Amino acid sequence: MAFVMIARQALFQLKSSTSVKACVKECKHDNSKSHAVQLPEKTRNSSVLVLGGTGRVGGSTATALSKFCPDLRIVIGGRNREKGAAMVGQLGKNSEFTEVNIENVDSLAAALKDVDLVVHAAGPFQQAGKCTVLEAAIETKTAYVDVCDDTSYALRAKSFKDKALAANIPAITTGGIYPGVSNVMAAELVRAANTESKGKPERLRFYYYTAGSGGAGPTILATSFLLLGEEVVAFNKGEKIKLKPYSGMLNIDFGKGIGKRDVYLLNLPEVRSAHDVLGIPTVSARFGTAPFFWNWGMSAMTNLLSPEFLKDRTKVQQLVQLFDPLVRAVDGIAGERVSMRVDLECTDGRNTLGLFSHRKLSVSVGNATAAFALAVLEGSTQPGVWFPEEATLDGGNRPKRARIRNILVTIQVYCVFLPQFCYYTLKRTQVVEITDLSGGFRLALKVADCSEVYSFEDIRENSKPPQ
Repeated sequence: MAFVMIARQALFQLKSSTSVKACVKECKHDNSKSHAVQLPEKTRNSSVLVLGGTGRVGGSTATALSKFCPDLRIVIGGRNREKGAAMVGQLGKNSEFTEVNIENVDSLAAALKDVDLVVHAAGPFQQAGKCTVLEAAIETKTAYVDVCDDTSYALRAKSFKDKALAANIPAITTGGIYPGVSNVMAAELVRAANTESKGKPERLRFYYYTAGSGGAGPTILATSFLLLGEEVVAFNKGEKIKLKPYSGMLNIDFGKGIGKRDVYLLNLPEVRSAHDVLGIPTVSARFGTAPFFWNWGMSAMTNLLSPEFLKDRTKVQQLVQLFDPLVRAVDGIAGERVSMRVDLECTDGRNTLGLFSHRKLSVSVGNATAAFALAVLEGSTQPGVWFPEEATLDGGNRPKRARIRNILVTIQVYCVFLPQFCYYTLKRTQVVEITDLSGGFRLALKVADCSEVYSFEDIRENSKPPQ
């Protein structure tokens, strides 16, 4: 409980160097402890089905859930029994494998029969005609979380809100890292601006960087190729605009450990949800990768291949098989660091920024997804189908939902490598960044054009950040 209070203070007040030091020290201390958390007694022994559990994202999620809550029964859902057995071997006695085909209604119904929560990580979600897993979850009254990163799929999932309400089940769509944690970061920036600023939030920009494929393998490769076939939807002063995919390059600073990276426009669901839910008139999202020639290759594919070709899942899978050996070889050199930067501008000139960085996307996405899953199991998500940022809504005639602070604290507590999103604001832009890239925590405080960097050891030895 003490840690939750410290985390809450660090995340939402951060008014003095004392609170900064407390946050960093507590994070460092927690890194040496067991990561186990206590769910309410009624859900402590819940059964969680992870679809795509033999893949990189699903496997990482299952590992995180097993680590955070050893009493959970983890069911790995997939098609390959050999891979499933290997995953169960890693997870231990409280796990099992079930063969399931997510395109088959009967197969899904059987897999969901004795499950309390299903985590859908069996992507790619692009060009999927139906939300078969969500429909099956509603039919069997099973709570639901997915890691969807496709706008059309996410909006289709939202259309099942009334059915989910009628079935009395909570469901979160786009509940991974980006989208997912990035939505939560944006919502917290907006909440703070609405509370502390005289102006109104007017421009929100999502920037993402992942080295190579992020260690996520063929799935993220297929996702990237399929996104190149979609027109980019963005919003400019409330007007919906369509742009060419992988265009509009910007060079963005992701901080020490990542540096400046080129990022390009992509059609991502958090743009639409942030505009609709948070009411921001101007929203866009950009993504970039490394080495640099991958960006060139993505741009070339957009120019050389037709949208029809890039929307064809069969043809894209063939491309993935062709490029996969090369991608894996380059991943071994490039690593899989990931960074997310969310910028918010207000009408009064106030600018705030949230920054997240991690050494391994394959680990951090599992931690993030597990945090959303645990928020559902804790009972903090009401029935319906929600975007992550809808957790900010709590008041008026709206049903009470999981509050934004609770989700951020959940991620802070459950995921040792997710303490990075902290902030507070002066009259000019100020960023507080806590990053675990080199084995220890680093705190950077940036005010306007000034920048000072403090290591954990510096802070521990009473080196005070500027006031």
